Amino acid sequence: MAVQRAQANGITLAYEDRGPRDGVPLVLIRGQGSQMAHWPDALIDGFVARGFRVVIFDNRDVGLSQRCPVAGVPATAEAILDSLRRGAAHPAPYGIGDLARDVTGLMDALGIARAHVFGISMGGMVLQQVMLDAPDRLMSATIVMSSCRPATERGAGGQAALLARAEALLVKPRSRAAYLDAQVDEHRRWGSPGYPMSEGDIRAMAAIAYDRGVDAEGMNRQVLALADAPDRRPALAQVHVPCLVIHGEDDTLVPLDLGREIAATIPGADFHAVPGMGHIITPALAPLIVTTVSAFIDALA
Repeated sequence: MAVQRAQANGITLAYEDRGPRDGVPLVLIRGQGSQMAHWPDALIDGFVARGFRVVIFDNRDVGLSQRCPVAGVPATAEAILDSLRRGAAHPAPYGIGDLARDVTGLMDALGIARAHVFGISMGGMVLQQVMLDAPDRLMSATIVMSSCRPATERGAGGQAALLARAEALLVKPRSRAAYLDAQVDEHRRWGSPGYPMSEGDIRAMAAIAYDRGVDAEGMNRQVLALADAPDRRPALAQVHVPCLVIHGEDDTLVPLDLGREIAATIPGADFHAVPGMGHIITPALAPLIVTTVSAFIDALA
């Protein structure tokens, strides 16, 4: 499928529009630092086979979408970590609200008034913001491996915990070989042990992503946007959007309890815990996700 580009929320986003144009729209939002190239074909093809019009895209600052630097806002890992260690404020180049408007802006560009939207990790956080800012654009929301609270409140440790998390997520420029090695390591640490992906397949997917465009500073700007995100729990308790929350029982990056919290916070939300699932949707896991989401959407009819 050829990559296309659209003007959305004042920037250029790269996207693909798959499946029947008269199908029910399903928009998928990737997590921090990742690209639409990281979606397994089994996931996209599975949704298309169910009759959905599936829209995938690169978030701002990754892949083939526009880079969004801001003058005076350093985005190197060294500068950000230095600020955190000194306890100094480090401004965010944009906020989670901007990322949410990117989604609705892309929908506008494609003539999609309302859609089912599926977001993983950071994408799940962005989707929550869409639920708050533009609930009328959503037919349903599926939030996967995500959280609804500020990063500074995740577990004990305060600033020290935030620094440790930043050290895990912030990246420095690296070679193609180093990026491929890092992707293999991420699967080892955060992957889905019950639905593994072979090292060869991981490296092949990572090679495609690297060749499309891996930008350390762009990825770090996304980290800053998340670090600056507000506590969404009070507002989410007031929303009335059909919602499915999926979380892996073996997620070592975002604990299962944070997924449970989202479902407990959003009125009427369904919660589905998946044994053997970690923080990556692998090709082997994709059919289960397609079945679970499709059943949820079908039940809304």
